[in-house]
Amino acid sequence: MIKPTKESLSTERLAATKVCVQLTRLYAENLRRMDSKLSSIHGLSFSDFTILYHLSQAPLSRLRRSELAELMGLTASAVTRSLLPLEKIGLIERQSDQRDARIAYASLTPSGEHVFKEATITAELACQDALQTIPASLTVLLKQV
Repeated sequence: MIKPTKESLSTERLAATKVCVQLTRLYAENLRRMDSKLSSIHGLSFSDFTILYHLSQAPLSRLRRSELAELMGLTASAVTRSLLPLEKIGLIERQSDQRDARIAYASLTPSGEHVFKEATITAELACQDALQTIPASLTVLLKQV
């Protein structure tokens, strides 16, 4: 077995850091583009759209806030803060569990479902455009994740 040298470890770490920096830049650029397109047409951020997307995919179009947090890679408190504006404009509503009052669900309203369906077309086009800015070799890898 070949033992790695300090130089090879350093080179590997540098390459890994470079990949992380590039992914972060691509993410930020594409998020900005998607936010711009969705907000100008539908008044939603991509984060708002992502919430509506996850709710639309869930049984009964509702999820526990903790489930939504896990799906989005956020903390429960961050999701709660994100849900408040969507609740205020009537796109989602808070529902209590009939058996356990400690459990609260975020649920897609009929208005939220309508806005989501309209915004989906814009989001799909924005995502298609975003993928065109990513090198083809990276796109192939990302589609496997």
